[in-house]
Amino acid sequence: MKLTSKAQALAAGEFGPARQWAIEHQQQIGRMFDAADMVEVSQAHMMADPESIGLAGVELVEGFAALPEAERRVVVPMITDPRGVDLNYYDPLGQTEAMADLERRFIFACRAMGIVMTNTCINYQTVMPPVRGEHVAYGDTGVVIYSNSFCGARSNFEGGPSALAAGLTGLTPRYGLHLDENRVATKRFVVEKQPEELTEWGVLGAVIGKRAGSYWEVPVVEGIERVPTSDEAKHMGAAMASYGSTPLFHIVGVTPECDSLADVEGGDLPVESITGRELAELRGSFGAVGEKVDVVVFAAPQLSLVEMQSVAALCRGRTKHKDTSMLVCTPASVYVDAEAAGYIEDIENFGARVLQGTCFYQQYAREIGEANGWIRLLSNSTKIVNILGGYGYKPALASMTECVDSAVAGKIV
Repeated sequence: MKLTSKAQALAAGEFGPARQWAIEHQQQIGRMFDAADMVEVSQAHMMADPESIGLAGVELVEGFAALPEAERRVVVPMITDPRGVDLNYYDPLGQTEAMADLERRFIFACRAMGIVMTNTCINYQTVMPPVRGEHVAYGDTGVVIYSNSFCGARSNFEGGPSALAAGLTGLTPRYGLHLDENRVATKRFVVEKQPEELTEWGVLGAVIGKRAGSYWEVPVVEGIERVPTSDEAKHMGAAMASYGSTPLFHIVGVTPECDSLADVEGGDLPVESITGRELAELRGSFGAVGEKVDVVVFAAPQLSLVEMQSVAALCRGRTKHKDTSMLVCTPASVYVDAEAAGYIEDIENFGARVLQGTCFYQQYAREIGEANGWIRLLSNSTKIVNILGGYGYKPALASMTECVDSAVAGKIV
């Protein structure tokens, strides 16, 4: 890889061991993906919940945090993905004190490095959305696909160490979606049935992701008759990334790089139809009408303020079933506004719990399921039902309205 004189100095250890580790890590990744050089990034976003990084990861960051300030602090704005334990009003769902202590240690170390603990997977809705052409180093798959597709920014899926390295160097290897040639369409889909509410946008994303089936495929979608809202777009993208490892897609006439098929070189690609039957079959695979529901989960992605308003309206004046739990996950920045608007009170009076800065599957989902006896889980997130089967749950999928109605009934309606 071609390195600038500054990058060479980083590799030589002239800026301390943390930055030397970072550039060496990036060189290894760059060589793996045949990157010619590095590209400067303006932001970094690290996915690093303690369940994922474990004790070894925490100790690595603690080692960097113990260095002199000039050597340890990140050089570009750097933020974090959801945490594994909500420590704001600590009342564990089933996580142990050891899990919480690991979280506290990691947070302390990150703050010493100048990392901002935003604890969100919807930073494009809450912190500072990137703009078209901006090179960034983002970790969360839902963040990456939204930022690439709907913002026109440029990021690969960065693992936790890779995002941390980008924060320490301000660089990332120039491969994948940082290159123009990898942003053109490789698959062409035509939608025959229009999605309406959030879950339907998620199901559409899931079907396209399954059909694309590879990180290196770039779908272009035709037939969408209206511009999706930000929340609809995030559900579509998060599900597509979950089912297909897809980091970028285009919608003709909607996403910023695709006013026409010609913009993404999609005109000569064979057309593949997405039928209403195919959408119904995927959704039907997560159907369980009439069965007792143990827990209703609104998460993955975290809820925006608009979604919090919608959930609150559905909960207002009602009470959930005594044998059904309900969890709502949102960033701390959204929580403040939702509390001021009365949405938190409405949701908690219903009997649900609002968690700040966490996301369900990143907070020791298996352990809390076992601790509470939760097996049948219901959500409106196509992404989360795809994930949680591997954590010991029997997931079911329904609209937001149906989820709240089911929480009241104690069974899936």
